[in-house]
Amino acid sequence: MVPPVGHGGGEAVVPGGHGRAEGKVPEGHGDAKAMVPPEGHGGGEGKVPEGHARAEARLPDGYDKYAFEPFAVAVDLAVFTVRGGEMQALLIRRGQEPYAGRWALPGGFVRPDESAETAARRELAEETGLSGTAAAGLHLEQLRTYSEPGRDPRMRVVSVAYTALVPDLPEPRGGGDAAHAQWLPLSGLGIRAEHEAVQAGREGAVVDDRALSRGTVLAFDHDRILAHARERVRAKLEYTGLATSFCPPEFTLGELQQVYEAVWGTPLDRPNFRRKVLATPGLVEPVPGAARLTKGRGKPAALYRAGGAAALHPPLLRPSREGRPA
Repeated sequence: MVPPVGHGGGEAVVPGGHGRAEGKVPEGHGDAKAMVPPEGHGGGEGKVPEGHARAEARLPDGYDKYAFEPFAVAVDLAVFTVRGGEMQALLIRRGQEPYAGRWALPGGFVRPDESAETAARRELAEETGLSGTAAAGLHLEQLRTYSEPGRDPRMRVVSVAYTALVPDLPEPRGGGDAAHAQWLPLSGLGIRAEHEAVQAGREGAVVDDRALSRGTVLAFDHDRILAHARERVRAKLEYTGLATSFCPPEFTLGELQQVYEAVWGTPLDRPNFRRKVLATPGLVEPVPGAARLTKGRGKPAALYRAGGAAALHPPLLRPSREGRPA
């Protein structure tokens, strides 16, 4: 089988006469033999990186690496930002089949000589036109692994997904197998979970796949990945001060509230939000003597800057599933 083209680098190779395929790797692609290792063997090849103490490890007698079904390993990235008061996702428009012309997450195949995270940053730079420096500087969090059979129509593909919520990223441009790259508001995509009121911070919370897309349908299973990633970054705003990085160096609590509303996707009660923010140690700190006139009437609003807390105790929780305001 020819490794997938358009999902990245296509570096997975099936040895001729073994497994499910007998194709060749497209010219210019690598020769990684991604396959399920036998039980008890981490890499399936019995090799240890040069310079490691366990270099004397040897393969068992009669071991045949071709006895195991090969598969490709890929990465997908759900990168979010807040623009114009909305939470937006970085998407590419696929330039090749399958799903040519459909929106998808940036991503591609892991090469033989790189880790999944290295591949994620490389693919992000190649497919969106972001500089290597910008891609290397992103704080990516590993979201989960997607390994369901049939998620790619070309061959078995296991994908490691990463997510990030970052401010001040430049406008993207298409590259590699991406015809176009763009920031798109999540409201326009119609991505949502059936259980929107799932309590934040519950890793592994179930998302009903049948209700993920009510608008634009992304390629592959990227609707599902995007929904999981959005839940992760929403929870991240509860226990870190990340929201302040989307505000000016000096900001009003109203400006900070707009960030939380954009990411959480719900309006917040202003007095209650203000009370919770000021009661959360290290989230913000006042700028002495500073104030700014706002669009509303009344006295100028006090200004704040980001606090120094790495984690929030207590967390700033989202509205409850009953719909009470935060």
